[in-house]
Amino acid sequence: MAATGRAVVATGRRFEIREYPVPEPTPDTLVLRQELAGICGTDIHNWQNGIQGEMLLGHENVGVIEKLGRNVKTDYVGAPVQEGDRVILAPGAKGGAYGFQNNPDNEPRFRGGFADYIHLCLPGTCFIKTTAPPEAAVLIEPFTVGIHAASRSGIEIGDSVVVQGSGAIGLVTLIAAKMRGAGKLIMVGGPKGRLELAKRLGADIVIDIEEVKTAEERREIVMSHTPKRAGADVVFECAGFLPATPEGLSYVRHSGAFIEVGHFVDMGSIEFNPNQMLMRRNLRIEGIWGYRLDDFPRALPIIEKNEIPFADMVSHQLPLERVLDGFKALDGTYRLGGEMVVKIALGAGL
Repeated sequence: MAATGRAVVATGRRFEIREYPVPEPTPDTLVLRQELAGICGTDIHNWQNGIQGEMLLGHENVGVIEKLGRNVKTDYVGAPVQEGDRVILAPGAKGGAYGFQNNPDNEPRFRGGFADYIHLCLPGTCFIKTTAPPEAAVLIEPFTVGIHAASRSGIEIGDSVVVQGSGAIGLVTLIAAKMRGAGKLIMVGGPKGRLELAKRLGADIVIDIEEVKTAEERREIVMSHTPKRAGADVVFECAGFLPATPEGLSYVRHSGAFIEVGHFVDMGSIEFNPNQMLMRRNLRIEGIWGYRLDDFPRALPIIEKNEIPFADMVSHQLPLERVLDGFKALDGTYRLGGEMVVKIALGAGL
């Protein structure tokens, strides 16, 4: 194991790469050599707002076991593990979450995925051995969010479903909704390349917000593709932008469901008339906060089967030194070097 490793430290809207000694795992912990860590929409929104203090980011992780503590024999599902095994992990654990840790200079270090190593030191950490390639396995955490959202939505076989937002969370929610039994899937988002991928993942209708520029026009298209022009049975808001919420509510049929998935960061408030937007239409609203821990062993076999092109969502892999380029590309333009981006992952060995 190397004597030192690099970690990206974020503060405000700036990034700095620092070098720290790589820790020896205590008996009940382990150290991973990072392969890929996805840049999440939550990371982007926190960065847009200005990160308070210093923080180690990176909570969508896949890596290889570099060093095992002597008491660590099995993973979360009871499978035996050894050094050299590839594993994924749930970011949330007792005492905190990987990728959201302040005070990066304090021990224990390497608690975020934008680094050469990640020290799985938090009590109760869920990690699972996997055979999936890293570019697919890195999507496990967002996929569990999609599974949680689809499960809470109450989708029934044949339902009309709208997904707002064609980033990674929108795309994995689309996949989960299809697996849940959605009959017609409508994706509202952009740019065009992301929508082409959405079609490959199961979208029947795509609405490009770069071409259909007003909420009224988009609503008209949605209505035209639902039975009796009544609206969708279920709408998932995965964009994380405030105007998408009232627009998405307008897509829902009477007695349908609106599932808010995109606002993991406080981006402000909207004007909301409960009588007109909710009560008179008998709507059900669900707020999805992340994942459920047991969704990880549910999601991983689906990724490992390789029947769905999860890896195609990772459009760009960048070295740690280009972390700012990745964040800027996901800050509204969704393009990097003239190419469309879907998911950007940072890799220690790139």
